[in-house]
Amino acid sequence: MQALPSLTKDIVLVGGGHAHALLLRRLGMSPIAGARLTLINPGPTAPYTGMLPGHIAGHYPLDALQIDLHRLARFAGARLIDGHATALDREAGELVVQTAAGIRRLGYDIASLDIGVTSDMPQLPGFAEHACPAKPLGAFATRWQNFTESPGAGRVVVIGAGVAGVELAMAAHHRLAATGLTPKVTLVDAGPALAALGGSARARLFETLRRSGITLHEHAAVTRIDPGEVVLAEGRALPADFIIGAGGARPHDWIATTGLALENGFIRTGEGLRTLTDPAIFAVGDCAHFDPGPRPKAGVYAVRAAPVLEENLRRAVTGGKPLRPFRPQRDYLKLVSLGEKSALGEKRGLTAAAPWVWRLKDRIDRRFMQKLTDLPQMAPDGPSDEPMLCAGCGAKIAPTALKAALADLPAPERDDVVSLPGDDAAILAMEGDWQVITTDHLRGFTEDLALMSRIATVHALGDIWAMGARPQAALASVTLPRMAPPLQTRSMREVLAAASEVLRAEGAELVGGHSSMGAEVQLGFTVTGLRTEFPVGLENAQVGDALILTKPIGTGTILAADMRGAVRADWVGAALTSMARPQGGPARLLATAHAMTDVTGFGLAGHLLAICEASGVSASLKLGAVPLLAGAAELATRGIRSTLYSENRAAVASRIALPAPAPPEADLLFDPQTAGGLLAAVPPGRASKLVSELQTMGFPAARIGQITAGAPFLTVN
Repeated sequence: MQALPSLTKDIVLVGGGHAHALLLRRLGMSPIAGARLTLINPGPTAPYTGMLPGHIAGHYPLDALQIDLHRLARFAGARLIDGHATALDREAGELVVQTAAGIRRLGYDIASLDIGVTSDMPQLPGFAEHACPAKPLGAFATRWQNFTESPGAGRVVVIGAGVAGVELAMAAHHRLAATGLTPKVTLVDAGPALAALGGSARARLFETLRRSGITLHEHAAVTRIDPGEVVLAEGRALPADFIIGAGGARPHDWIATTGLALENGFIRTGEGLRTLTDPAIFAVGDCAHFDPGPRPKAGVYAVRAAPVLEENLRRAVTGGKPLRPFRPQRDYLKLVSLGEKSALGEKRGLTAAAPWVWRLKDRIDRRFMQKLTDLPQMAPDGPSDEPMLCAGCGAKIAPTALKAALADLPAPERDDVVSLPGDDAAILAMEGDWQVITTDHLRGFTEDLALMSRIATVHALGDIWAMGARPQAALASVTLPRMAPPLQTRSMREVLAAASEVLRAEGAELVGGHSSMGAEVQLGFTVTGLRTEFPVGLENAQVGDALILTKPIGTGTILAADMRGAVRADWVGAALTSMARPQGGPARLLATAHAMTDVTGFGLAGHLLAICEASGVSASLKLGAVPLLAGAAELATRGIRSTLYSENRAAVASRIALPAPAPPEADLLFDPQTAGGLLAAVPPGRASKLVSELQTMGFPAARIGQITAGAPFLTVN
């Protein structure tokens, strides 16, 4: 048997800036041997700065300028941590990261920072409450989009009249004018406007501002921002419906606490892009100050730095070779959008402003985005006609095969084992209580071990919740890829801490387990629960009962599309969030259901028919009422299926009637779910109140059908 390569170093990329995005693409084609790659970024996408003015002006949809970091990370074999760094503990070799689930500490051997800058103005009274910084770009683009849907009188004030502020002012004016408004856009700067540009380009832009009717106030300091107005030092108030902060982009505050050498708050680096203070830390992009030859904060330098950073990270891992020097060009072609589809270009004193310059800029920008979108197809490790095996619950044994194997098992002989056929968990009789016990494990489908652990824990707890029991204790079963002991320690800490957090929130304890090395990540948990009354099973559904589902379906299809690189990052993010969400609250609310199960590997149709079989009833289901994850219907229409889909459909084919012709969404009834929702049969008179209470908890619960009389059968309308 061929030995798998061992992971020996953790490389952590902080921020999804242009240099890191290009780096991921390069490392996907040529990985660094022995390195585990991690990207930390607040969100699965990052906006491309070059196209932002075009988006503000209405020339590009938001999707056109979103760099898909999730897809790039998957291509590079990197794990993507959705969060933002808040501190760097160099002594411990850890980054402190704020995530939706709380604070995490991620160990590193080598770290690279590409976090950009911020345009917020915390020292300006009222800015945080009433204004919007132009950077970070993602939040700004979203708030601008919301404003354009209800722009009021179309009064916009841009604080900061540098190139970025002028571009945004002209873009905002064009966008609002296109809606039929007569916008009033004002630029304000405490100093001279466009100070970084040469005379000819500066004069051209001043003329464009004048022709557009954009008001410019130079040498006008802003003292505060009140609701609906910007107040200047001279006492004048500028009315505003939307206020943009674009003046003096500054470093993120937490950089000042790192102990790294700084220049005006920016991280000082040497010619190899390594920080002057710490050989384990690199920095690129706008957050860095290149000591050998300082350059303006421009994306072109970050783009040019990517191949040098790749080579130097490779050399830092292997050791021996000196770092490759970064030799940035002295000047570059400056391209400034003029609101409409026209642009100004300037280099070495030569200036041109015309629609053809915008077309040139558009071509450059689209080519850059295409490079990050059209990723090379990498050859598989070996020839195979077999389709890729899905992860999560899509990797289960086929239902017919499992049922046939279980049929050969002898019936329990112990008096205290009282499980019924098809129960979600085994039922054990105890003095004064009933104990339920179950086990589940998953093939990894995200490289984020903490997130994968949360999902696997929620998935295993599903059987306990479905039987109305209180989670009690859990044993973990962890398989990790081959890695050096320091990485084993970091990985196990991430897995166990995340699982313990989920369990403790439900009143249970992680009490032990087993670990091993293997070909891939696999996480599983054996969980016990307690219930004073006899546990809720599958066998007591009553004719007329309403069927309630607590979570949307579609995880199998989305994960299958993700493996093919054929899914939007926000769809994957929404699916992961849904899977990681515990259901203790809904379980307690539904604990008196007549019958209940959790929807997992055999799909909604398979698990509903299991209730029908155990209860001796039929069911009807309203397809349009079934909640779906974002993107699931579109992917089903495109024919994307989990590997378990065909077996799930075949297993129930003789017991289900679909509408003719069946819409593509019907295929999602056979989609294997990971950490799926609870499916409960409840008295019809209580259904509306239960759905309302579940929705108040934040679950997209829905009444999807009812139990009917007859032999076990499912009718889909």
